Amino acid sequence: MGRHLDALVERSRRIGADPALVVHGGGNTSVKVFEDDLLGQPRAVLRIKGSGADLRTAAAADFPGVLLEPVLALRERTAMSDEEMTAHLARCLVDPGARRPSIETLLHAFLPARHVDHVHADAIVALTKAADRHRVVAEALGEGVAVVDYVRPGFTLSRLVADLAGRDAVVLAHHGLVTWGETSEESLERTLALVAAARAYLAQRTAGRRGRRAPDGKASEGTAPDGTGPDGTGPDGTATDGTTTDLGPGETEELLLALRGRLARDRRCVLHVDRSLRPLADRPDVDAVVAAGAATADHILRIRPWSVVIRNAGDVRGAVDAHVERHDRWVAAHRCRLPPGMDALDPLPRVALVPGLGAVTAGVTEADAVQAAEVALRTHLVAATAIDAFGAVDPLPDADAFDVEYWPLERDKLRLRPAPGEFAGRIYCVTGAASGIGRAVARDLAARGAAVVAGDLDGAGLAALTAELEERHGVAPAVHVGDLTEEQVVDELVSAGIARFGGIDGFVASAGIATTGRLTELSSAEWRRCLEVNTTGQFLLTRRVLRALERQGLGGSAVVVASKNAFGPGAGFGAYSASKAAAVQLARVAALEGGAHGIRVNVVNPDAVFEGSGLWSAEVRRERAAAHGIAPEGLEDFYARRNLLQVRVRGQDVADSVAFLLSDAASRMTGCVLTVDGGVAAAFPR
Repeated sequence: MGRHLDALVERSRRIGADPALVVHGGGNTSVKVFEDDLLGQPRAVLRIKGSGADLRTAAAADFPGVLLEPVLALRERTAMSDEEMTAHLARCLVDPGARRPSIETLLHAFLPARHVDHVHADAIVALTKAADRHRVVAEALGEGVAVVDYVRPGFTLSRLVADLAGRDAVVLAHHGLVTWGETSEESLERTLALVAAARAYLAQRTAGRRGRRAPDGKASEGTAPDGTGPDGTGPDGTATDGTTTDLGPGETEELLLALRGRLARDRRCVLHVDRSLRPLADRPDVDAVVAAGAATADHILRIRPWSVVIRNAGDVRGAVDAHVERHDRWVAAHRCRLPPGMDALDPLPRVALVPGLGAVTAGVTEADAVQAAEVALRTHLVAATAIDAFGAVDPLPDADAFDVEYWPLERDKLRLRPAPGEFAGRIYCVTGAASGIGRAVARDLAARGAAVVAGDLDGAGLAALTAELEERHGVAPAVHVGDLTEEQVVDELVSAGIARFGGIDGFVASAGIATTGRLTELSSAEWRRCLEVNTTGQFLLTRRVLRALERQGLGGSAVVVASKNAFGPGAGFGAYSASKAAAVQLARVAALEGGAHGIRVNVVNPDAVFEGSGLWSAEVRRERAAAHGIAPEGLEDFYARRNLLQVRVRGQDVADSVAFLLSDAASRMTGCVLTVDGGVAAAFPR
């Protein structure tokens, strides 16, 4: 079995590496082998891709073994429900603990060849969008390739394909291609040869037409001979003849805030801008491309049946509302087809094509949104190619699209994924994120699933944070390095977050410095700098984020990291104490002004958080130790002993309190101050 399984894994990865063949869990591959049971007796086993596994990253564990004999016995049945099929396959697993085998296991099993491949190749699917698809496929691929009109995967389709085992291959309308061979190489070569033939046929059909894109999405095959693309766009998608102008940064931000404000009312989401779809979005017939719907059933699972076209921020409400109305009519027309116990899904689009920009996609996480963009590229390339080659698209029938959208076996693929974090879909800006409390907060929010926008003057510290979050969670924060007392830097920080994640839900103001010295000794420059960092920087951040939150219209939540010194100042710590008291008052004013917009602003007052802190420099430690009459090395113990609980306060303690204030559990709290100081009586809020 080893060499056959190794060959299967290698073949699968080669197929999965090409998004024009399969994308994000689509397609499946298999091999039939003999494996010994516990008694050493050989038995025929089908090794097939597990449901939801990705061919691009396939490993041996992604191919559960299914006993062939009891599966082949089903070949003589005339009908079988999905429930019966999945239950039977579960009993046929070699390892009962293995992942569930592909929905199309019977199709692979019923074909007699040792190796079987099924891909959702764009070029093949585009052929089936022709109204006379049987003739088109014969012309493109030869008479030896059979065509099966759309049938949802399962027992019935498996029997139909098995009856065509004597042909060279089978094309499944609105679905893809099935090939086979006695060796792994034979099956793969047949797949690649037929896909190449389909591409050549489509290229010939569209030869000489301006603005045409090949179904594999490659600019070298999809642009005109002069290198221009749809509507005269260049290879990078920018306008070259003035027909479609770029959407500028300001216009893009307005559109993103408006779109997220409409899509994230009930559940927060992240938006992703993908400029690779610009040539499609800039087509004059983009509305027809979108109207064609999803190219395959598998795409519907990722991006819903239809996308929308949005040209500017003013289009958002009308476009989304029209999509919702269309979806509601669709559900009403087919409600009788809903599986028992299943409610209608939310009616919101996941993909918007934006002329002058590309696509904006939505997901609970950034990874989901990126995935939606990659699937949307495939689905809309298929539609555009079919329009160019055949003049129109013959889409997947509405009833069949509905059945797929609400197909329990497909919905199960999504349920196999890990549950999203508490803050999934939320976007928070954290200043002072390179060290100390800010870093602890950024780490904690990322661990809870939030998208993090990190700002600090310390570029090396932000780079270290980025590497850490990428390693732990697979997602890097949006970062901006600069002095947060400068208006332009703050504007760029927030703009970077909105451009990366599509909006914002609030901020945590943690950037700060400690300035020591008695009032008689402080220079005016030291005084001003302390207030600029600890108060003016907070003002600039508050103003910038509040403006964005008001335009977005979803409310929001912010937390200001002040200090025990705001309520319990210390001698020799005047500039710091005054700046933190001002920070508390500024937060209270923001709470007063933000309340009408559903924006909450609260404060945490920590004390003596030394862990990883850039605030507690050697100089500050020496001066604060001298103020208390102790040695610098005893300072941390001193602060722990002086609070009522006799504890050291850690960055994570503060991060936990920040997360509470940002969360829905604190939805009735604003203008509040939480002390995270172990209990310092002099700093009790009064």
